[in-house]
Amino acid sequence: MQLRYNYRVYPTPSQQQALARAFGCARVVFNDGLRARQEARAEGLPYLSDAELSKRVTAAKATPERAWLGEVSSVVLQQALANLNMAYRNFFASLSGKRKGRKVAPPRCRSRKDNRQAIRFTANARFKVLDNGRLRLPKIGDVEVRWSRNLPSDPSSVTVIRDAAGRYFASFVVQSTDEPLPVADSEIGIDLGLTHFAVLSDGTKVAAPKFLRRAARKLKRLQRDLSRKQRGSQNRKKAVVKVAKAHARLADTRRDWQHKLSTRIIRDNQAVYVEDLCVVGLGRTRLAKSVHDAGWASFTGMLEYKAARYGRTFAKIDRFAPTSQTCSACGRLDGPKPLNVRSWTCPCGAVHDRDVNAAINVLAQGRWDNSNACGAQVRPALVPAPRREAGIRPDAACSTRSVEGTSVHYGGEIVKPPGRRPPRRATRRPPAVGSC
Repeated sequence: MQLRYNYRVYPTPSQQQALARAFGCARVVFNDGLRARQEARAEGLPYLSDAELSKRVTAAKATPERAWLGEVSSVVLQQALANLNMAYRNFFASLSGKRKGRKVAPPRCRSRKDNRQAIRFTANARFKVLDNGRLRLPKIGDVEVRWSRNLPSDPSSVTVIRDAAGRYFASFVVQSTDEPLPVADSEIGIDLGLTHFAVLSDGTKVAAPKFLRRAARKLKRLQRDLSRKQRGSQNRKKAVVKVAKAHARLADTRRDWQHKLSTRIIRDNQAVYVEDLCVVGLGRTRLAKSVHDAGWASFTGMLEYKAARYGRTFAKIDRFAPTSQTCSACGRLDGPKPLNVRSWTCPCGAVHDRDVNAAINVLAQGRWDNSNACGAQVRPALVPAPRREAGIRPDAACSTRSVEGTSVHYGGEIVKPPGRRPPRRATRRPPAVGSC
């Protein structure tokens, strides 16, 4: 499987200027291609192909207005067009229903004021990782890289990213050849929550770190200082960077904690089952801040790709499964319960902790779904009907309908379903002779 390895890079001031030039050229090519397709659609012309846009970029380099496009690598410009094409393909797939999830908006122009800038170099650009540990990029130079670990294989592409905090990263795409971990005997079900980030089916409770809540006071102070700066001033730009650095530190801390927890769970268990939560819907409630602070979606994503990488089983159960309402001992459905009810007693006599009981039910539901998804055909195959049943015979008795349902034919004999006798139709008697 393909993986991304991110490393911090430290370009020199001259290299930062070259990267800023590459960021700007890639942005202009993306916007020019988008504008050309929008104008063609407005005029009723056919959709401009990828090859046509590439020819226009090559021709633009010979004009005085776009001659500075030749100062950067041509691969960077072609990859900007590839990003535009991918945005259009995702938009069309979302319109036709081929793309699952939320609807994707059409691509829009990129701004030079965006907090995040990125360019991509493929193998055609001939980038190279040197023996001294530096990364050689065409028309930029040898950039210093802080290697935290070695790459498992030769990278197929590298993306240079500048985030809102002013940091530079190199993201390598490599082909991973990791071997599966030794088979473990245990399986686990995970119930995700807010008071406890994760409650495992074996009774283990992982407290929610609440990184955003702990950093709220500092973020509030930095945001207040930012709001007091005059718009367009240099002090405001410095305040923006301070706020971005605080948020980046917060996100890095949460990501590191989730990586460690997910790695430990995948290493110790052969199968992991979680509940498919609707994070988008929960983000619209009064618990939105706590839901986004927890980061359930990123955590389940880590569990999923690490399970596929190390030969483990990962599955999500139905989000509508009543895990908190079902007794894990007798299977009785006890009905919905408010969030303030943390423990309850089943009529069978079992006393349940709400979260632990839900985790046990998640494990049972995941095992049940996994045992039924063995690749066999669940629904019986189509069998051709016999000729005597498929054809219409003139001598066949006409079917009649009763009050309770439709009658059934068995060898020409009409068998009506059981039920009450239909009421007789009321008939009007003729008036008696001599009556008014």
